[in-house]
Amino acid sequence: MRPLLIILSIILALFLFKIFYLDADDKETTEQTKASPAAAAANAARSVMAVDIYVASEVDKSNVVFASGTVVPNEEVEIKSEVNGRLVKLNIREGGYIQKGQLIAKLDDRDLLAQLKKLKYEEELADQTESRQRRLLEINAISKEEYDMAVNQVNTLSADQEFLEVQIEKTSVIAPFSGRMGFKNISEGAYITPNVVISNLVQTNPAKLDFSVPEKYAGKIKVGQDISFTIDGDEESMTAQVIAIDPKIDENLRTLKVRARADNRGSKLLPGMFIRVEMPLGIEKSIMIPSESIIPILKGKKVFVLQNGKAEERIITTGLRTDTRVQVDNGLVVGDSVIVSALMSVKENMPVAVRNVVL
Repeated sequence: MRPLLIILSIILALFLFKIFYLDADDKETTEQTKASPAAAAANAARSVMAVDIYVASEVDKSNVVFASGTVVPNEEVEIKSEVNGRLVKLNIREGGYIQKGQLIAKLDDRDLLAQLKKLKYEEELADQTESRQRRLLEINAISKEEYDMAVNQVNTLSADQEFLEVQIEKTSVIAPFSGRMGFKNISEGAYITPNVVISNLVQTNPAKLDFSVPEKYAGKIKVGQDISFTIDGDEESMTAQVIAIDPKIDENLRTLKVRARADNRGSKLLPGMFIRVEMPLGIEKSIMIPSESIIPILKGKKVFVLQNGKAEERIITTGLRTDTRVQVDNGLVVGDSVIVSALMSVKENMPVAVRNVVL
């Protein structure tokens, strides 16, 4: 009897184990199996990132180059004497205007004048001797050699006289062009040499403007085209005309030097002034994208575009820039969907979906 009770107890325990454990586990497994597709779909939906995009399109863009530069004088020279001497006259009004050909400084030339006077006497005597020798030669009273020596004396004294006249002329320092004088560096009575700078002469009308532009615009800049510019402290826009283009590119800065000329009759522009230049290069069609969509990288710039539901990386080259847009020269085509949001989280081949289209 006792073994039978033990057997019945074991059977009952197995039955209860099946009902309360194995059947419940199968039910849970079945429910999980039924729920897994929905969960997978939910997880997949959560892994797709919603982003804002900008559809690349061509727009008419006024191509304007912005640059900074400096005002330089039309003409400038350091006033020096060509010879040594004591300064006896200085005709400088510091900051004043002086005309071309006007006397600036005069050196003592009395010794040179005395030498010139002596040479004139000698030349006069040589002329008389040559005249007598010529008459004697006509009657064969002297040889041709003696007459040639008399002629040579006349010519030598004439050359010496011309040399002295040039030296006397060099004692007068003359303004080579019209302009304004700078500060004087010496005073009357000083002994000067050709190394001494007496003053500076600057011509500021017209004024020249020197500035540089990136080398990629070298083919679009022409002599004769107009530019506009402003100076610090004055927001009025002024105009100038390109007069020269440097024939070579600066290999260190990769820029092209340009020189323009502006009217300066009001003396508003002073040499050394800082200027901001705007140079229009015409209207052209170009792709412009929001500046916030561009990611700087080690070797340039890149953007992400939406391609077949995934983020695709594109390396681009850019051109002109405005307050909110950047011109793309290479790397994008019309119709590309450029991602403009969540750029810190977007990765290559990441699934993305359009949340908003930016205009």
